Amino acid sequence: MNLILFGPPAAGKGTQAKRLVEQRGMVQLSTGDMLREAIASGSDLGRECQAIMSRGDLVSDAIVIALIEARLKEAEDAGGAIFDGFPRTVAQAEALDAMLAKLGKQIDRVIRLKVDDTALLARVAKRFAEQGRPDDNPEAFSVRLEAYNRNTAPLLPYYADKGLLTEIDGMGAIEVVSSTIDAVLAAPVS
Repeated sequence: MNLILFGPPAAGKGTQAKRLVEQRGMVQLSTGDMLREAIASGSDLGRECQAIMSRGDLVSDAIVIALIEARLKEAEDAGGAIFDGFPRTVAQAEALDAMLAKLGKQIDRVIRLKVDDTALLARVAKRFAEQGRPDDNPEAFSVRLEAYNRNTAPLLPYYADKGLLTEIDGMGAIEVVSSTIDAVLAAPVS
């Protein structure tokens, strides 16, 4: 199964993906984690990504697609991928469809975690104070959230038209969100 967890940064996608990895043995492909790993490596790519992200801008499609493509076969061999933070644009969604088609696979489900932007900003400010993640800087996060809302809005009809999109309330308790996701995954594909 290939699943996209869709929602803005700090919506809880990572929390839910980690739970699904433990339960189902799938591989989480988190572009945020991959970008943080590139930055931590100190490579040229990492320094380029750090400069882009510290401004609150989105890293280019070419970089993100290359990061995903490098890990896709591993995910498919494990029984599927949980895409977390990818795709963010229609171009990325089309590239993902093409990459999966080469492997004879497809996206099976898209779950959108609907959240309140004001609550997200408060969540990120708290996480920044506790963990000090540079990409959680509240000012940069506001720019990322705006870019997310602007750039990813076209993905809703893209996946809805394919009958793959399910929207759930992402503001509930973690256990409630988890139960709702499990129910969606257990239901037959329409």
